[in-house]
Amino acid sequence: MSNKTRVLFLSNGNACRSQMAEGFAENLAGHLIEPCSAGVAPAAELDARAAKVMSEDWTDISSKAPKALDPSMLEQVDMVITLCDEAKAACPQLPAGVEHRHWPTADPAQAAGDDAQAMGPYRDTQDEIKENILFLLNEVRGNIDEFEI
Repeated sequence: MSNKTRVLFLSNGNACRSQMAEGFAENLAGHLIEPCSAGVAPAAELDARAAKVMSEDWTDISSKAPKALDPSMLEQVDMVITLCDEAKAACPQLPAGVEHRHWPTADPAQAAGDDAQAMGPYRDTQDEIKENILFLLNEVRGNIDEFEI
């Protein structure tokens, strides 16, 4: 059995924000966090701009595909983190012992303009998610240190 904290990142389409969160959690905290992601209304494909901006930060999510939230996923995690109000509203009741957190994050896919103009909001969202993942990592690391003392 894994000692890792199992986290489900949940967004509306699972094409951008939750994929970014899963990617950063794997890349930066994979030794302590076992991440997965899903969408309440999954998109047809991964957001190409999300993959591009993540590759700029040495995190490859290009092979990921959006997937639907399956209620059985909730039985297999310690924590659910919703990344938009739609996901928070649509999230089923969580099993006892599963913690819920809400990180409301702007949807960069709503950005207008060409690639050069739209990448700014993608980078802003990426930075916000990365900061949240680093805070989560420090919290999980602190909880493990408490148990090891």
